[in-house]
Amino acid sequence: MEQTLLAGARAGDEDAFGVLIAPYLRELHAHCYRMLGSVHDAEDVLQEVLMRAWRHLGTFDGSGSVRGWLYRIATNRCLTARSRAAASPAPALSPAPPPPNASDVEVTELDPYPDAWLRELAGHGDPAAGYEVRESVQLAFLTVIQLLPPRQRAVLLLRDVLGFSAAETAQILQASRAAVNSALQRARATLETHRASGRIRPASPPGPGAERALAGRFTAAWHACDIPALVSVLAEDCLLTMPPAPLAYRGREAIGLFFATVPAGGDLTAIRLLPTRANGQPAVAAYLRDGAIARAYGIMVLTVHAGLIGEITGFADPELFPLFGLPRQADWPPGQAG
Repeated sequence: MEQTLLAGARAGDEDAFGVLIAPYLRELHAHCYRMLGSVHDAEDVLQEVLMRAWRHLGTFDGSGSVRGWLYRIATNRCLTARSRAAASPAPALSPAPPPPNASDVEVTELDPYPDAWLRELAGHGDPAAGYEVRESVQLAFLTVIQLLPPRQRAVLLLRDVLGFSAAETAQILQASRAAVNSALQRARATLETHRASGRIRPASPPGPGAERALAGRFTAAWHACDIPALVSVLAEDCLLTMPPAPLAYRGREAIGLFFATVPAGGDLTAIRLLPTRANGQPAVAAYLRDGAIARAYGIMVLTVHAGLIGEITGFADPELFPLFGLPRQADWPPGQAG
């Protein structure tokens, strides 16, 4: 079937090309996201990949799989893509935030990834040789791999997440197997260092009921502007970051002080939270009160460890809301316009 579609596509049949690449679109998008850390950049690069694949279809000799050929184009486009980090200013925080207390934490440019898109990977057969798919999209893992040199990141993802062999990875990256194995060894060593520090923790089995209940307690405390209740659902060593702002807060006291003073000047009742999910984790979408309506403000992803929230990652980017199927504005709920 694939060979028939390939022949048709080479003959100029755009419909055949569309059917040929359709099974790989979501996994390619997820790969670009893992490589770049940005949903928006992943979308841009994927469009480039598809245009290049169509224009250069005649260069594919059929000696490997179409999937591998597409990953070769995608990976190399990601390696040469310009980062948004240099052009994107850190989100403004008003009023001035309290001094961060986790200077050892390096915050990297990153976006959340909608769970609805991740479900399109489920059952697809996208193998995870060294990591479960759930772990490979967790924000802590993605944060750490953004710190790797780009080619090490590519090798780690191709080998340990996507399950390509050393020979296939070498072909994708147009490198020697020795270079691929060396890069993989260095990347794995870096990840182990972060595992030992507790920055990356094993992916726990999904527990949607317990996660929803925990997120519900967080939301209820937020809407009541009850800081003691809010921090009670946090782990003692909970970490708060807000990429790309270079600020990190660790511990209940520091995070409680931040929430009591920064979002809406500490008036948490001016921010409405709605449940959503991102990166296989519970999340809340924040809307800021503006008269009789609520405007999109940002998304907080909650990482759960041992029944408590172990990490909060905030993204002050209203442009993310349509990606999550969320409106940019909503009516302010009765009883909270006060």
